[in-house]
Parts: sequence; C-alpha cells; structure tokens
Amino acid sequence: MTRILVRKERIPGQEIQDPWTGSGGCRSYAKESALAPFWIAAMCLVGILFWTVCLDTANAEAWPDLPKTNGEVVIPAQDWQWQPGPRTLTVYVRYPQGTLEGVQPNTGLMLSLHNWGGTGFIGTADPAVLAARYNVVAIGVDYVQSGSYDPMHDPPYDFGWYQALDALRGLYFVWHGLEAIGKPFDHSRVYATGGSGGGNVSLMVNKLAPRTFACVIDLSGMAKLADDIAFGLPGRTQANAGYCRDPQSRRYLTPDDQALRFVGLPDHAATLKRLGNTAKVVLVHGVEDDSCPVEDVKEMVENLQQAGLDVVPHFITKADVDGKVLKDCRHSLGDRTLILQHFADTYLLPDGIGAAHRKDKADFELRDECVRYKTPDGYFVVSYTSGYPVGRYEADAPTGTLR
Repeated sequence: MTRILVRKERIPGQEIQDPWTGSGGCRSYAKESALAPFWIAAMCLVGILFWTVCLDTANAEAWPDLPKTNGEVVIPAQDWQWQPGPRTLTVYVRYPQGTLEGVQPNTGLMLSLHNWGGTGFIGTADPAVLAARYNVVAIGVDYVQSGSYDPMHDPPYDFGWYQALDALRGLYFVWHGLEAIGKPFDHSRVYATGGSGGGNVSLMVNKLAPRTFACVIDLSGMAKLADDIAFGLPGRTQANAGYCRDPQSRRYLTPDDQALRFVGLPDHAATLKRLGNTAKVVLVHGVEDDSCPVEDVKEMVENLQQAGLDVVPHFITKADVDGKVLKDCRHSLGDRTLILQHFADTYLLPDGIGAAHRKDKADFELRDECVRYKTPDGYFVVSYTSGYPVGRYEADAPTGTLR
C-alpha cells in the first residue's frame, strides 16, 4: 500500500514539533537562521502547504477500488496521537444480492457499527438483512480501538471522535467509489445504526456530518462521556474509558474533549439545527441499562428536542418485554436486528409511508468547513474540503492544531 504522509498531531500540553528537525517549529528554526523574517515566514507557509498537499494527495492515491462482491477493504485513516505514523482501517462492504451489480439507482447506503470491544458487525444489526430488506449497501467499519479494550493498559477510549471520523471515511469510501465508476445510487437514503458503543458512534456520525443522514437508529448507545464512565467510578455503570483528572497526565480528559462527546450538549444541538440537520434520530434504550445509563440518554433527548431536532425515543420498560423482539429492558434488549426492524421499518423500507430521505447536498458534496463545535477553550472542526472528513481542534489562541 502506498505510504501516507500525515501531519503529526498535538498531544495536549506538548509543543508542536517540526517534522524535519524535531524542533519546535518555525520559532526554533528562526533562532538558528540568518534569513530575514520575510523569508522565514515564506518558508513556514510553504512547509505548511507542502504537508497539507501531501496529506490530501497521499490519501487520494491510497484509496482502493470498491470490491466487486461482498468483502473487506483497507483504507487510509486520519493520524491519531496515540498511534504515531500512518494508520489504516478496515471497511466491510455488503451489497444487495451480494455484488456491486446489485446496486441500483434506488439503493441507499447504511452504516451498521459494532459495539465497544467488537469488530465487523458484532453487536449491531445483521448487514445481510439490512442489504436485502432495505435495499442498501450495508457498511461496517473497524474504527479506532475496535476489538478488545483494557482501560489499564490501552489509550483512553476515544468515545466517538476519531471513531466517528473513521466511520464517516468508510461511508465516504463507498459513496465516492460508486460515483467514481458512474454507478447511480440514492444519495438521499443514507442511514446509520449501531449497538452499544456502535450506537454512540452512530449518534456521533450524525453530529460530525449533520447534513448527510436521513435516519439514525441508536440501539442502547452511550449519550455522553459522563465522569463515571470517563474515570471508571463505581455506581451507575461498570464502563471505564480510562481517562484521569490529572492535567499533567497524557490520559487527562480536557473539558473540550468531554464537551464534544456529549451528543446532546445544548450549544451543539443548536449548531446541528443551524447547519440544517433533518435526520430522524430513533433511540431504543432499556430503562434498566447498567452499561449505558438511561439518564444520560433522556438528558440528550430533551436537549435535542428543545433544539427542534427530530428525535423519536423508545424507552423500554418491563411492560414492553414480549419475549420475542424485546427480551429484557436492560442493555442487550434482545436481537438488535429484530429491534431495528420493529422500531425503524417505517423509515428504512424504500416504499414505506414514512420512508426517510434527505433532500439537500451531503457534507461530502459541500466540501466546506462549516461543521464547528464550540467547546470551553476552542472549537472542534470537521473539514470536508477533500470530500472525506478530517477533524481538528482549534484552540481559542490564534493558531489551530490537529487533535
């Protein structure tokens, strides 16, 4: 695979390092150089442009073709501060009828995202059923930190930022791949679902690509990175994302990072609405969930609804348990494929009365940097200038860095 040139990401609290010398960027270079300030500035600008072009060009060159039949493909991913150097991710593609030829002009695209600790389609809706029942290309993604997770030894759990960027890259790979070969599909029928951690990532892809999805179905997902989950505190849940409160630690959870990971933060809900989000967000959550606290989900629902967003919550109680679709009112609930059908058929069936469609252009097509979420000390920005998403953090100080 072609080597991908990437800009190194800043670890909070670290000075940005120059990629050639290891020094602290232009300031260190200036101390050692006799060049006039004008030329120093010009060289810095050229360097920045060079690395930006290398990043986009290398990624463009490395994108593979779509598989002809159901299969897995490895694509380039955005660099991540916990894994130096080029990074890749696996995308799982499941076509209607099992082949690329099964994609028709009315075929949609649908992410189906695995749970925390899973890979492929573990813990989410069955892609074969999705592809056949809803006439979609079902897409799974092994986003960052897929697979087994140990909070004592692994990096802190991402909880939806890079994970959603990865999932959106997987979606873009199929979207762009179909367009590149002139294969028509229904751009208005783009959906996402996921179970548990995949439900959280489904909510976050809608947050990071607010002008793309027609419907999102969250099955028992996390709504926010609350303190007990972030720091592994006893009480509501046994989940532990492995962060710490010490600002000197690399595991420190900054207020900005925590704010972004609350799907329903009021200011962010207002931003979603302002950007034109029209996705129907369907939530199915057990009232006795001891993994992903229902209180956080109810708070998120209230905030999203107050912002005027289209949210349809289903909070499952013991009275709803039928022994067939719903087996309990805890975390698993039952067969997530059947649960999705039960609560979302109306929106996903192509000929359904309430079939969900999005009318306007998607983020991949708009190619702008309008997706910006304010956090206590800066902004999280998702750039679509290259089509696929690239996330970064911009501090309130004049300069911005990747994060």
